[in-house]
Amino acid sequence: MTSHASGFPVCRHDADDCGVVFISEESVLNNRGFTLIELLIVVMFIGILAGISILKFGSNKEKAYVASMKSDLHNLVNAEEGYFVDFTTYTTSLATTQFNSSAGVTVSIDNATGTGWHATATHSATATKCRVYLGDAGGGSTAGDEGKPQCQ
Repeated sequence: MTSHASGFPVCRHDADDCGVVFISEESVLNNRGFTLIELLIVVMFIGILAGISILKFGSNKEKAYVASMKSDLHNLVNAEEGYFVDFTTYTTSLATTQFNSSAGVTVSIDNATGTGWHATATHSATATKCRVYLGDAGGGSTAGDEGKPQCQ
């Protein structure tokens, strides 16, 4: 298969013979690539997709922070109940329950008596606060089920 100075070799897949296609200089000069408008449309489209994905990612992070706080409060409910079984009272000290919170989550037991307790959880990366109560120490919480973490 040989090529000439003004053409390109072309072979068909279903034939054994090859031919040469001649292209004029004028058609080569007119085919210089993408136009500025085409490139701007592609860049704009990529920007829109990036903007949508960043918004989605941000809301997923917020949901993860809230889930982490709810999980910690649920674990605290179990730890407080274990403490109650041993000492027939609840405690305000996280150390006595051997409870450890997740990274970035701050848990505090605001009120504890022999008949109930109230705790809050915050995360360093969000303004959302979660609360849980058990017994008569509701801490002003009237919404939600007893022992079930609620966030707002």
